Amino acid sequence: MIQSYKQNPQLAAAYDVIVIGSGPGGLTTAALLAREGKKVLVLERHYTAGGFTHVFKRPGYEWDVGVHYIGDMGRQNSFARRLADYVTGSMLQWADMGEVYDRVVIGDTIYDFPKGAGNLRKQLKVYFPHDKEAIDRYFNLINEAVKANRGYFMEKALPPLASKLVGGLMRQKFNKFARQTTLEVLSRLTGNQELIKVLTAQYGDYGLPPAASSFVMHAILVKHYFNGGYFPVGGSAQIATHIAAVIAAAGGAVLINAGVEEVIVRAGKAVGVRMADGRTFAANTIVSSIGIRNTAVKLLPADLAYTRKVLAGLQQVNPSAAHCCLYIGLNGSPEELNLPRANYWVYPATGSHDDNIARFTADIKAELPLVYISFPAAKDPDWSNRYPGKSTIDIITIMPYEVFEKWENTEWKKRGKAYEALKESLARRLLAKLYELEPQTRGKVDYYELSTPLSTRRFVNYDHGEIYGLEHSPARFASKLLRPHTGIKNLYLTGQDISTAGVMGAMASGLLTASAITRTNLMKKVLA
Repeated sequence: MIQSYKQNPQLAAAYDVIVIGSGPGGLTTAALLAREGKKVLVLERHYTAGGFTHVFKRPGYEWDVGVHYIGDMGRQNSFARRLADYVTGSMLQWADMGEVYDRVVIGDTIYDFPKGAGNLRKQLKVYFPHDKEAIDRYFNLINEAVKANRGYFMEKALPPLASKLVGGLMRQKFNKFARQTTLEVLSRLTGNQELIKVLTAQYGDYGLPPAASSFVMHAILVKHYFNGGYFPVGGSAQIATHIAAVIAAAGGAVLINAGVEEVIVRAGKAVGVRMADGRTFAANTIVSSIGIRNTAVKLLPADLAYTRKVLAGLQQVNPSAAHCCLYIGLNGSPEELNLPRANYWVYPATGSHDDNIARFTADIKAELPLVYISFPAAKDPDWSNRYPGKSTIDIITIMPYEVFEKWENTEWKKRGKAYEALKESLARRLLAKLYELEPQTRGKVDYYELSTPLSTRRFVNYDHGEIYGLEHSPARFASKLLRPHTGIKNLYLTGQDISTAGVMGAMASGLLTASAITRTNLMKKVLA
């Protein structure tokens, strides 16, 4: 169902909708519109579809580059599960990661995060018996902040005039939480720095430490996992595969190796796209899923009022964090190696998350501020059917883009000895963390490969190797530019910038954008 642009001679000259970019936001938008009877063409510049849900392969192995776990898929009536089922034709299956989904390691101490909000609250009180009241207040605030976001996100789908009339009221409760940093909120609850460090241990899932992140992003993220972690059976590539089938069933297509050069705008109206090879396609509606800055800079004329407005209006919002990921292949099945399904979040014994990030940014020889270890082969019950006797592990750390910036104009796989030496030194540091926590893996590593922010820049087309679009700071949530409607008629936005970080954040943006385009509350159909 996913085809190469150059190998598809049956393309029409015009479609109802063209979606640029095949990340989960773009694919969800396309599938929702396909289910509304629209003929949708999805154009992806990369050689594989799915954005951060794609996989890459080496002989004997494959790795999921961006899907490490997704929350709330165990409840059939949850919003996340209903939306995933709706856009995949209920063909996607999910594997439960078990009773413990995250393990926070601070120095020599391990804190388990068990499935179930009540269980997590109870376990935290065991770890921090003198902070029971603060823990209760924390859970209450999480629920209150998440409840407040409903009006904020619904307002984004409103037509511009309606937004001007009622938008302020719909955003009011949300803004109370959004303008505060995570650290500001938690510091009013407790002075226990270890508790704050544990409560914010999942900050890598949205890329900003507590003193910089908006509390609403923290609240949305941690509540998303209260009911446990889940992994797509068959690997994350199944997400794009099943969504593409829904799009194709309505007469549309998902094309790879299909780079878009520009959105064609005439008299203030988007009317089509021009491909890198000069070919054009017309459509009544154009949707960009490549990020608001990328859309303005790479797809639109610089002299457009909307382009200038975006670049001026987002000056106070930085790109999100960049990262390195070590992809490891091992000899031995997950069972033979006794690999866990729960993730590790590993932090230095001393210092706050913010202080440790600052130290590492100043000197990457300092202790790694965050090490995230995921065991995808153990999470996927279908893995051993595809790769018997093998296993995989992903290890991620935050990495300043500036560390690799001097090589940004070099070619992939041809960046030189100094670049490779730096990669190897980082890979060995990450492997050392793995061996500390899972010593039985020592001697079993068959292959490893480190991706850098330049890898993200090349394959996902973000200039600074960012993984979550725009940073999730208070300034980001204050911007009124991050919405499906643009200042150009028939041009819409979707993806992480329109909602929040992560796969489900991007998929939720697809629901907002499709609702804005159809002027229909598609949430009712998804939840029906």
